[in-house]
Amino acid sequence: MKIKITKKRRNLLIAAVIIIGVGIWMATRWHAWFGLPPEPPYTIPNEPCRILLTMGNEDELSRNIGWQCGDSVQQSWVELMDADSLITRIDAQGEVYQSRSGKGAFYVARLRKLKYAQHYQYRVATGDKFSEWHAFSTQSKNDELNLMYVGDVQDTLSGETNSVLRRAMQLNPKTQMLICGGDLVERPSDNYWQEGFDGLDSIRQAMPILACTGNHDYMKSLPDTVEHRFSLVFSYFLDSHVDRNHLYTFKMGNAQLFFLDSTRNLFCIWSQRQWLKEQLEKSTAKWKILVTHHPLYSIKGTMNQVIDRWMLAGMIQEMGIDLVLQGHEHAYARMTEEEDGVKVPPLYTVSHCSPKTYRIKFDDDRYDKYGVYCRFYQTVYTQGDTLNMCTYEADNYTLYDYVQIVKHPNQKPQIIDLGKNIPEKLEFKGDENNKKDREFKERIEEYKAKK
Repeated sequence: MKIKITKKRRNLLIAAVIIIGVGIWMATRWHAWFGLPPEPPYTIPNEPCRILLTMGNEDELSRNIGWQCGDSVQQSWVELMDADSLITRIDAQGEVYQSRSGKGAFYVARLRKLKYAQHYQYRVATGDKFSEWHAFSTQSKNDELNLMYVGDVQDTLSGETNSVLRRAMQLNPKTQMLICGGDLVERPSDNYWQEGFDGLDSIRQAMPILACTGNHDYMKSLPDTVEHRFSLVFSYFLDSHVDRNHLYTFKMGNAQLFFLDSTRNLFCIWSQRQWLKEQLEKSTAKWKILVTHHPLYSIKGTMNQVIDRWMLAGMIQEMGIDLVLQGHEHAYARMTEEEDGVKVPPLYTVSHCSPKTYRIKFDDDRYDKYGVYCRFYQTVYTQGDTLNMCTYEADNYTLYDYVQIVKHPNQKPQIIDLGKNIPEKLEFKGDENNKKDREFKERIEEYKAKK
């Protein structure tokens, strides 16, 4: 007997199949979306610890010093000694933060009357407990920008983070600050924060450390939110929130940097666009650098970050941003635009300094250079009419890529590719028995054949 399926039943059957399929897909992705590892119980020592120097929210000489001590707010301050051994006391503000498995008191002292080209020593105090003395120096007036950039650090480097960064700083002694493109720590948990502070030890006390938010800095929930602990560590965000977005900008010498919060939703990205547009319109800096976690032009797929790209890419180009520093995708890639056969800004860069690497797409029409199965860091420095970006392999500190952005008077800015003759880091280190790894190997071989 033939069973007649009505249109209504057919539609219901199709709907049921779709719902079941979506349910299965959501079940496979549930942990990735909402699975947050438990935070082990912890206590913060009853003496100043986790000291971090960062930029402030006024002029280019403003600095913040943050630290933690115990689980209740006490009277706290910074003793700042200048080159003439004159000591100034700067009071700190404290706040207790309760996380999932513990609580701690966070402090920040805002230094606002510093001088150019000065060497300062400082120590922090909470109650009757003092830290040891640390030191930092301010830049000369009209000094050129000189920074070091790392993308995601996030996963442990088996205790190597500190030695890698310290060696990189030794090789680049003019570095003024360290910038992270999000996901500095693996998850918003005290044990990972301790790992992050350990990785930055001796650097975070001596030069400004800055970071934008990454998706691993968010609590997995509906909606996702950034733990307040992130702002208490990177204290410039305490004074720079815009509609709950973690946005920040500062100027140093002839350059201005802008930090976005790319994990947010559509409406938040729109408000970030408005903020960025206003900041760019006011900026008088010769060099404009954007720091954001998610790449606007993904190296994993053309549909990734399509909304961010639609909202921001055109404005970035029109309003003269020179360099876009990005992370998230755990590989290295560099992209430039061309006009009349000449490479022009903005220069888009994806980078990371994590042991975890991703399989990527080798889109020869989009990115000019790739690197996989290796960790990287960048130095960015300005010299008159030239901005230089050098990329190094973090494992052996060798130069991997070199690009210049040149702005000669009365000429259109252009990009000079000095890294095209440096071999790309594309060795295959996957599992031949894994189907996705085999497909990735084929992509590498196809890309090399094109080159």
